[in-house]
Amino acid sequence: MSQATSPSTGKPYGLARVCRVWGIARATIYWQRHERAMPDARRGPLGPCTDDELVDHIRRILEASPFSGEGYRKVWARLRHRGIRTSPRRVLRLMRVHQLLAPMRQGQPHGPKAHDGTIIPAQVDTMGGTDMTATYTRQDHTGP
Repeated sequence: MSQATSPSTGKPYGLARVCRVWGIARATIYWQRHERAMPDARRGPLGPCTDDELVDHIRRILEASPFSGEGYRKVWARLRHRGIRTSPRRVLRLMRVHQLLAPMRQGQPHGPKAHDGTIIPAQVDTMGGTDMTATYTRQDHTGP
């Protein structure tokens, strides 16, 4: 719209005027132009192999392992030992996507809670949380 020409003057409207009329910031327009120009592919080096090939290497390592499950750090170290240099985050991501991670411990079930959630005492005129000891002060005129 900013490149459209005015019928009365024959000049383009300009980006500042269009943004003012539409009520949007010029920075938004510049950012959207920049965003479209950016590629969708991941930045940086691609690595030694594709994701599918790396998953095949990971599966071979896990099959050769004597244990039922391995963590991603051990798999990553074994990949490096075989000459396949990749990042540990990539190994973790691929193992998570393909459900190759070692099973996680769920923890032990805990015993009963300290109380059942009520604060009403079982007897009248009893105080909870006492260990039946008493402390005497000099004002009581008792004690040592």
